[in-house]
Amino acid sequence: MIYLTTATEEDMLRILEIEQESISPPWTHGALLSEIYREDSFFAAAFDGAGAQPSAHCLIGFVILRRVADEGELFQIAIDKTARRRGVADMLMDAAFNYASESGIRSVYLEVRKSNKAAICLYKKHGFKSVRHRKNYFDSPVEDAIVMLRSF
Repeated sequence: MIYLTTATEEDMLRILEIEQESISPPWTHGALLSEIYREDSFFAAAFDGAGAQPSAHCLIGFVILRRVADEGELFQIAIDKTARRRGVADMLMDAAFNYASESGIRSVYLEVRKSNKAAICLYKKHGFKSVRHRKNYFDSPVEDAIVMLRSF
């Protein structure tokens, strides 16, 4: 059984592991930790609760969405490689959209690597549309970004 909860400082080491395998370039420990304490940030963690007593090692994914007035930016969504294709990303996206709706957010945008076809498919599945490109937006390696937007 998968369940979601607000990410905590105790989850940070596992979040960093998932971050390292999923995001390039990865955020620093300090950058991720600061999102936990921001009042304008939604930072949820997904856990595989199949074990008797779930703990940080059962953390299998996370999402970060930040609110600015009536807009949101989906900063990250990452799932452990062994937990992909189980609907975890869909659950995290739904939770982020619930937060957006409850917070009065009217639109959410994001930047995604042009080559990240799996992420682009996920975002399209959840109602995002491509609105523009940003040349050489990402580094490590350098790559264009597609800016995507979802309105509510």
